Amino acid sequence: MNIGIFTDTYYPQVSGVATSIKVLRNQLERAGHQVYIFTTTDPHVDKNIYERNIFRFTSIPFVSFTDRRIAVRGLFKAYQVAKDLGLDIVHTQTEFSMGMIGKFVAKQLKVPCIHTYHTMYEDYLHYIANGKLLKPYHVKEATRAYCYHLNGIVAPSERVANTLTGYGVKAPIRIIPTGIDINQYEQQSTVDYRQRLGYQSDTPVLLSLSRLAYEKNIHEVIAALPAILEQVPNAQLLIVGDGPARETLENQVQDAGLTAHVQFTGEIDNDEVYNYYQMADLFVSASNSESQGLTYIEAMAAGLKTVVAASPYTDQLLDDPSLGTTFTSETDLIKDVVRYLQHPNTFNDPKPRQKKLYQISAEYFGKQVINYYQDVQLAYSESADKSANISN
Repeated sequence: MNIGIFTDTYYPQVSGVATSIKVLRNQLERAGHQVYIFTTTDPHVDKNIYERNIFRFTSIPFVSFTDRRIAVRGLFKAYQVAKDLGLDIVHTQTEFSMGMIGKFVAKQLKVPCIHTYHTMYEDYLHYIANGKLLKPYHVKEATRAYCYHLNGIVAPSERVANTLTGYGVKAPIRIIPTGIDINQYEQQSTVDYRQRLGYQSDTPVLLSLSRLAYEKNIHEVIAALPAILEQVPNAQLLIVGDGPARETLENQVQDAGLTAHVQFTGEIDNDEVYNYYQMADLFVSASNSESQGLTYIEAMAAGLKTVVAASPYTDQLLDDPSLGTTFTSETDLIKDVVRYLQHPNTFNDPKPRQKKLYQISAEYFGKQVINYYQDVQLAYSESADKSANISN
């Protein structure tokens, strides 16, 4: 198949969506398919450097998300490129500019268009005019409008599928969680990252790794830290990533007198991420805005136990204490973190993790998406034949 992926965000931008698309592209190409990325220009990408099978369209920073881009032209150029490539299917990964272009291209080429719904937008409304301009109703209506006439939708989790169904979306929905390259997170680090970060070999290190955005609720983890330190006095919290909430979080740490126990790394190279999982003792997240939560399965792939906020997705993912656990209150967060730090070898059954690894693997993810492409193509072809027969 010749597959066109239309997205507003792609490498070198750092996001779960960019990671998901890179993993998908790799798996599709390994299976023998041709993959073409239609995305936005990026100030960190030299226009004179050749990028294989990547087509970038003039863009500007998106309002309130200045590290995200919106294409401002390229509709007919994208169509001409897609026509020359002979795309068999279009897979959009955004509801904004490149997503709309992708839908237009699919319609003009008369090929099926499927879409992955990555973002729970109701959790992000506060970024736009402090939540005073857009309401959940607007998200519902905009989502229904975008999903109209799609031939299929990929939902990364049951939560996303239920949300779309609740919005009244009629397009077929299939739940396909994004997978990851297991080998990337199991490889052994050649650098002592504990030493690099100033930790002793026996220092209990809690890891928070994500974009530093307000909806990630990192402030809740910081707020719980004093109570954790009462029971594990030498514990350290390492906050990896960057984003709009960083200054607020740094001020919170300083005001709480926790500077000796909290370290911010800023943004790191994606190829180094596995080192941070491997050097930590426990992954912690209070976020409840995840459509899936790639960092959770990355931690699992690296063999790191996790303590994260409860949700239908995390409760299903962390169904054994040897993998981690979920919490619904600060009291439970503190109790669970202390239990894992004080008794690190209590829950070490390797079988649950081994069972999960294939389910969260990039290989399994790729196979599921390819199967969906084939099912969508078959349904599209049958529908076209039926329409032709009726017209005749």
